[in-house]
Amino acid sequence: MLYPSQLLFLELKSFSYYILLQDIDIFYPRPSFNIYNQHTDQYMIHKKVPPTFGYIFLWLLTLPTLLAVAQTSSSSKTEPATFAPKHGERVLFVGNSLFENDLQHGYLELALTTRWPDRQITFRNIGWSGDNVFGAARGTITNPPTPYDVLMEQITKAQPTLVFVGYGGIEAEEGEEGLPRFTEGLNKLLDKIDQLGAKAVLLSPMPLFAADSPENLTRRNAAQRNAMLELYTSAIAKTASQRGNRFIDIYKPLREISQKVSVSDNGFHLNETGYYHLALVLEKGLGLAPRQETVTIQVSKQGVTPSGTARLIGAGTDNTDLKFTIDAPCLSLPLPAESKAVVDPERVLRITGLKKGYYTLTADGNQVYTASDKQWAEGVALTQVPLMTQAIQLREMIRKKNELYFHQYRPQNHTYIIGFRSYEQGRHVKTLEDLSFIITWLEGQIALRRMPKSPVYQLSQLK
Repeated sequence: MLYPSQLLFLELKSFSYYILLQDIDIFYPRPSFNIYNQHTDQYMIHKKVPPTFGYIFLWLLTLPTLLAVAQTSSSSKTEPATFAPKHGERVLFVGNSLFENDLQHGYLELALTTRWPDRQITFRNIGWSGDNVFGAARGTITNPPTPYDVLMEQITKAQPTLVFVGYGGIEAEEGEEGLPRFTEGLNKLLDKIDQLGAKAVLLSPMPLFAADSPENLTRRNAAQRNAMLELYTSAIAKTASQRGNRFIDIYKPLREISQKVSVSDNGFHLNETGYYHLALVLEKGLGLAPRQETVTIQVSKQGVTPSGTARLIGAGTDNTDLKFTIDAPCLSLPLPAESKAVVDPERVLRITGLKKGYYTLTADGNQVYTASDKQWAEGVALTQVPLMTQAIQLREMIRKKNELYFHQYRPQNHTYIIGFRSYEQGRHVKTLEDLSFIITWLEGQIALRRMPKSPVYQLSQLK
């Protein structure tokens, strides 16, 4: 695009000309020039170029270059469609209660851990309820350090290579007039992350859920708050686009999901079901394929044909005693306790063509399901198999590790151990440091258990 008060020189092979754009007046000298015609091997006759034609001609000549520059600039600030962490990645969650409250559920870390079981990825969660981009909730009664200094120190000590940033929910309470200050603070925070050599993924704030809100939060108030949350969501998305960061909108997906299932107990914070769905929204925002998979085994007179990730080991003499494995690419997410009936199972097993009767499925010799031939043909959700047990145990280890790290970086008696009264109990700093050994050990156990260990399944007809 050409702007006023700019002088643009263009050299076009055998002639040259220029345009001077000053305010709204356009001065375009119409020089005579010779153009060589390669087909006739002659020079064309000198012509005077009208101003309008010359301007259009110049614009058409420069358009391809301008488009190429624009495309190059745009592509340089676009994240790959599919997210893929590197081996040795240190992932950090920083924000408000959106991240802190997941410490008791562990779904976000579990989702990312199970997606890449062959890669060593470690996680730290320093989410802090009521926090904003300035670290306001992290302050102590002493100053210095300022709350912002505390936030910067915590981020730096975590040594992240990838940071999920979840702010905006608290700042939106300041309304539209607080938006410039929030944007400035967000950019300052992202500058710090860039200085550490880490990448940032920006999340939108989540909505208020009016249907689950307490009585004093009317639907009208919730609508007004949500309108402001949408405004801040747009600002975060714009900042991410300008800086070339990935942006994940969790506002709209969670709002849609909340119409089908209860994702909050108080309208403000996610419950276990909410974090289960947030983990799936996060995966989708990172460009990952859905976890849902249907494995089909077809039985016929000609034999047994498995599909998908199923692998046949044996079928017996009359194809009624099937033995097989399912090579799961990753562990499933354990279903939330309060909403198993309204959550789509991740892995479904269909066995068609069975003779009429009831069949029992065992996994490594342990009975897990008994269903009729019709039920097996429709599909049975594999929610009680050893792989799910493995995922539950892995999730529990993640929660325990995060609990220890929480008490290490954020001890309850902070003032007496590392604060201004550390002269009384500062000796306990060594105890906090020693927690690193246990945290590292737990991360080693997580690494050993995140790879799926597929059992041997056997389907036998009840007689």
